This record gives sequence, C-alpha cells and structure tokens, in this order.
Amino acid sequence: MKPPPSFPAGRRELWAWCCYDFANSSFSTLIVTVAYSVYFIQVVAADLSSGNQAERLWFWGYAVSMLVVALVAPILGALADARAIKRQLLAGSTLLCVVCTALLFFVDKGDTGLGLVLFGLANIGFDLGFVFCSAFLVELVVPQEMGRLSGYGWGFGYAGGLLSLALAYPFIKGGFAESNLVSYRLSFTVTAAFFLLASIPTFLFLQERAQAQIRVPGLSLWRQVMAQLRETAGQLRRYRDLRRYFLAYLIYSDAINTVIVASAIFANKVLDFTPGDLIIYFLITQITAGLGSVGFGIFADRIGAARVITITLVMWIGLVVAAAAVQTQTQFYLIGLVAGAALGANQAVSRTLLGRFTPLGRQGEFFGFFSVAGKFAAIMGPIVYGEVTAWTGSQRWAVLSMVVFFAVGLAIFLGVDERRGIAAAQD
Repeated sequence: MKPPPSFPAGRRELWAWCCYDFANSSFSTLIVTVAYSVYFIQVVAADLSSGNQAERLWFWGYAVSMLVVALVAPILGALADARAIKRQLLAGSTLLCVVCTALLFFVDKGDTGLGLVLFGLANIGFDLGFVFCSAFLVELVVPQEMGRLSGYGWGFGYAGGLLSLALAYPFIKGGFAESNLVSYRLSFTVTAAFFLLASIPTFLFLQERAQAQIRVPGLSLWRQVMAQLRETAGQLRRYRDLRRYFLAYLIYSDAINTVIVASAIFANKVLDFTPGDLIIYFLITQITAGLGSVGFGIFADRIGAARVITITLVMWIGLVVAAAAVQTQTQFYLIGLVAGAALGANQAVSRTLLGRFTPLGRQGEFFGFFSVAGKFAAIMGPIVYGEVTAWTGSQRWAVLSMVVFFAVGLAIFLGVDERRGIAAAQD
C-alpha cells in the first residue's frame, strides 16, 4: 500500500477527527454509564431485583455485546484496509448506534429482552465506530504528536459528555417516578440526536487517505480479507512489545470498562444517589477526565506513553480499594474526581501507544486487533462483577475484585519497552 498523501492533516481535519470523540461520548456517558443502565435495573428489570438478578442480567448483556464486537472488529478492520472504506464503515456504525439509542425510548417496564437487544446493538455500533475513528490516528499526525492529538480527542470527548449531561439533566432530574418516566426516556432520544448532529463535522472533513489494496486474481474479497487477517496475526510475532501490550491492555482495560459500567449502579444502589445526584456527579468527573486526558496526553509526548500508563494503573489500584470502602456520598465524590483524571489519562494514552506501535498501512487491522483485546477485556470483568454481586449480595466485594485485574495488567505491562516497540513498527 502506498503511503497516505498530504501527511499530516490540517487543523480543520484534526478538529473534525476530535469531533467524533465529542459526539460519541454522549452514548458512553448517558446510556452506558449514567442514565440507561440505572433505568434498566431500577425500572425495566425491577421484577428481577431480588437477589441482584437485574444487575447480573445487565452485566451479562453488556458482555455479550462486547463479544460480538470482539469477533467482527478484526474482520471489518481488515476489510476497511483492503477496500479503503474506514469512513463508510464509521458512518454505518454511527447510524446503527444512533437509531438503536433513539429506539430505547420505547423500552418500558418489563421489556427486558427488547431493552437488552436494543442496547446491545447500539453498543456494538458505538464500539465499532470507536475502532474505525481511532484507526485514522496513524494517518493524521506523526508518531511524536499522537499523544497530544489523542489527548485532545479524549478531552474534547469529555466536553461532549459534559454538554450531553447538561442537556439531559432536565429530563432525568425527576427520577423514576411514574409521572416522569416518559421524560426520562426522552433523554435517550436526546442522546441519539446529540450523537448524530455532533458527528457531522467528522463526516464532512475527515478524509480517507488510504488506498484500496490490489485484489488478488481469483480470490474473493472475503477470502482476501481472511488471508490478510492470518498474515497480520502471523506478523504480530514480529512485534514483541505490541503483543505484550495487547495482553496487558486486555486485562487492565477489563477492570476500567467494568468500573465505568458499574459506577452509576454502585452509587445508586449502595450510596442512594438519585438520578439527579448522578448527573451532578458525572458532570464533575467529566471535567477532571477531560483535564486528565489532555494533560497526560501532552505529558506522554514528553516522558513516554508507557510511563504514563504505568502511573494511571497504580492510581487505579488505590482508587478501587478506596471505592470498596467508601461510606458517604462526599467520599465518593472525592474518589470520582481522581478517578476521572485517571480514566481520561489512561484512555487517551493507551490509544497513543497503539498508534506508535502500529505500522503505517495496517492501522485498520491493528486497531481491529486492539478492539479485540479491549472487547474481550470487556467480557470477563462485567461477568465477574455481576456474579460476585449476585453471590455475595454486595457490590463492595465486586468492586474490590477489580484490584486483581489491575495488578495483573500492571505486572505484564511493566515488560513493555516503548522505544523498541516504535522501532519495530517503523522497520
């Protein structure tokens, strides 16, 4: 494949790329974390609340959607590289997420099957969109500036989460009173509209620089994609630090994803946070997350992404232990402030390190494999959390179980050599 033309991109295109993080944060904030997850457990699956079965069902549903993404992302990533259609696949994934999110308005009491299916499809679209958007990172800036751009993207994303929370607050503040349920469900439609409108600049200005690969005569596109995947899997043996990073990321992001999905449920069930309290809580944490992503993204360009990731993992171990022991809402607010910064920093810099380890021309495939690591990571953590909650009857033990994931992930990650990984990608 020929190198992309006009490299790196101009400011307008960089801004357009960051706009997608701004847009999709509305889904991750309101649907995955703050509003729909709690609505599903407290309203949709209220009849299953005894024995924490509602939580178990939610976390299993989330895990299944991640399994689907893990299975299809590498194939679609290879297809994106083979046909140079990252932009089209990004648009399709976005549309899937937006439509299914809007349809959540129709999910009412007892609609557990419909509620899980629509959420699962929306979550699949959301995560695939993240894969395709992230794959553009390698084409937009030189490796030395990836940390800064990724940090700006995540920071802008948290600003989007902040704005979407503010827009949804009037609909959610009334909580789960019968008279407010229609208004509450309207927040899901608001989320979908926000995602759609805010992503328009991305599709107007983000360019597809990659060129379609030459088709092999007598070989179908499907077989060519599968052959390319096998080749990529074989080539991973050349990238020792990338392989180790994949494994570490699989484990530590498992815990991070689980904490994100569980945080609002924990605050609501354990500390009696109302929907209005949750909005305020996440408004505050979005600010520190945005500052953490931008600040640590810039810091990663100075001291190295690997060092920054190590710092954030040590922070997460301390935060999880503190969260398991928290007794008051004030304490939880304080933990959330620090957790927001650790979350933003880790997400931004993790994407940066993959970009630095990725050979030019294979970003769709490699980000697809990165997604596999992340999505398989998002399977075990939620299942463990849901099962520990169901068996012990306490979410505190479930939170504490995440320490194991963080500690093991950190131990593996300490063997990653960033300079060696970058050199291997440039050979």
